[in-house]
This record gives sequence, C-alpha cells and structure tokens, in this order.
Amino acid sequence: MSKAFTESIVEQAALAWLESMDYTILSGLEIAPGELQAERNNYGQVILERRLRQALQRLNPQVPADALEEAFRKLARPDTPSLVANNHIVHKYLVEGVPVEYQRPDGSIGGDLVRILDYETPDANEFVAVNQFTVVEDQHERRPDIVLFVNGLPLAVIELKNAATESATIWSAFNQLQTYKQQIPSLFAFNEALVISDGVQARIGTLTADKEWFMPWRTIEGETLADASLPQLQVVLEGVFDKRRFLNLVRHFIVFEDTGGGVLIKKMAGYHQYHAVNVALAETLRACMTVSERTEVQEEGAYFARRQKDAKPGDRRVGVIWHTQGSGKSLTMAFYAGQVVLHPAMENPTIVVITDRNDLDEQLYGTFARCHELLRQEPF
Repeated sequence: MSKAFTESIVEQAALAWLESMDYTILSGLEIAPGELQAERNNYGQVILERRLRQALQRLNPQVPADALEEAFRKLARPDTPSLVANNHIVHKYLVEGVPVEYQRPDGSIGGDLVRILDYETPDANEFVAVNQFTVVEDQHERRPDIVLFVNGLPLAVIELKNAATESATIWSAFNQLQTYKQQIPSLFAFNEALVISDGVQARIGTLTADKEWFMPWRTIEGETLADASLPQLQVVLEGVFDKRRFLNLVRHFIVFEDTGGGVLIKKMAGYHQYHAVNVALAETLRACMTVSERTEVQEEGAYFARRQKDAKPGDRRVGVIWHTQGSGKSLTMAFYAGQVVLHPAMENPTIVVITDRNDLDEQLYGTFARCHELLRQEPF
C-alpha cells in the first residue's frame, strides 16, 4: 500500500461516504468552545445541546416545556457509577422514551414518554458527523476521529488507523477505543456502535465487545454480499449507518444480556441476523394477511426482503432461515420474536417455540430470559 494512504485520507473518505448518505459534516474545530460556530460550552460537554433540545421539542409537541427540560436532564446526565449501566439506561430511553410527569389542563398529574428519535420518519431526525471531536475529562484530553450524532447525541464513534504504518493495525484502533472508554467515559454513555478501521479492514462492535466480537459487516442492502473490491469501511458505513437501517438497528437489534451478578453484556445483531430477521418479518406479515389486507400490503412492498418464489399473500407459509453452527440462532430468534410481538398487524401474537433437544430448550429459554427487554410493548 502507498505511504500516501494516510489516516487523514481514510478519515476524509469516511466523511465523504457519510455525506453521500445526507449526514451533515462538521469539523470538531469549527464547533469547539469559543469558535464562531461553537456548539459546546466546554470540552467536557459531549452532547450537542441545542440540537438535542430542538429535537425533543420537535418530536414531542404535546409535552410541556418543563417536562421536556426534565427529560433533557435525565438523558444528558445519567448518574450511575457504571459506564455500562449508564449506557443501558440511555439505550432504554432511546428505544422507549424518557418517562416524565406533568400537570394536565384539568389539574391531574399524568405520565408520558418523551421521544428522542423518530423511528418511522428517519429524515425527521438530524444526523451529523463530526471529525476530530476533542473531549476533556478528568484531565485527559482525547480526540476520536469521527463521532456520529443523531439529534445531538453521540451514538457512534469511528476510530481509524493508517494501514501503511507497520505498527498501526485495525487492533490499534480497537485499543485506542479501550483507552477512550477509560479516560473519557462520558462520551460512551450514549454509544450504540463502535467502528474500527485501518482503511483496508473494518469491524463493528458494541461498548462491551472484546476483539472476538468486533465483526465485519459484509453487505450493504442485504440481498447479496458486497463486492470484494469495495473498501470494508465503505460497506460498514453504508450498510449500517444508512439512516433507516441505523435507526432500525438501534430500535430492534441491540440487547443487554444479564450474565449474572449484575454483569451486562451489550450485543448487536450481525449483518446476517439483521437482514434475516427483517426478511422473516416481512414474510410473516405477507403470510398472515387476510383477504382484505392483501392489495394494500402488496403495494407497500417489503424492506430488503427477498421473497419466496412461489409465496402468496395469506398462504400461512412464512419460510425457513438456514443457520450454521455458531451463527447466533437463539439470538436471531429473540430478535425476530421481539419484532413480531411489536408489529401492530400481528395483534400481540402468541409465539410457540419447538425444539428437538432438551439442551436447546434450555439454551432458548436462557436467551429469551436474558433478552426479555426485546419482548416489550410498543410505547408509541
């Protein structure tokens, strides 16, 4: 590889791919405290407060200003002593909304959930990519390469290295993220995805993932594997951070498993699980259609679903997902069940799981029990 292929070139390429997906691109320098376009009061502030407040107002017009302020405080300052616990709280807020109470016009006190993200209309949210975002915390000054903000919250961090430098590998970027988590943890309380790349290889993982679970993302739209000639970083950015796909990933494909003793492991679907579940959901809706629904749903189509060749609306035949050993079958089933029970067309269905081995019974029960937050009632 040419020595001219530097880290800054990888960074600029990443920003260009994000810009092509309609992210607003900003420099950390231009929005820094004291600058003309400053969006931060100080380097310890990790959210873009103005953008977050505007999003809360825009997405919750029915909620009084003082309740929105309460939601802002809860969200901006998660206060447990554990980074992972704070991240868990914020993730629940992102998915379910921030619980608030306020006085109704009739004088009674009512509860509400303040939405942070609009999952149905991706363009109703504000997507911003900031490069060289300086954070100072406990006398540590760190500068992640690219931070992705949605409605002012830093939901993803991308760390890049130069593959032309022998001492710098993709795992150097991984190690850098571990340092960031220790020294500037406030940035990661809001994190939903971590990306590492050396310009050749690219991997994606979660806040708690070790090296083994930083995995490639091998497809963009899900129907075929990406062309091997495409840079892996381009594939992961376009495959994951497309606005609709990223919001869907946050909402339905991230789970915290309690492994005992209060230890939480944050898991994200792999590309095969993500697209398999979306196809399975689309086919389930097709197979369960009533006659009166068929025309409308056929016209809507399905999101990246590769339909069965001979499938017909309402035929009660959903199809099969083939798994290989170690591909995460139980978690795929939990993600699928979570989407089916939430979909309004399914009207809160009963799901029956049948296995042919006792050890699978125990495995599935354990997975579903640990991932119970996926099997929730839709708050909105």
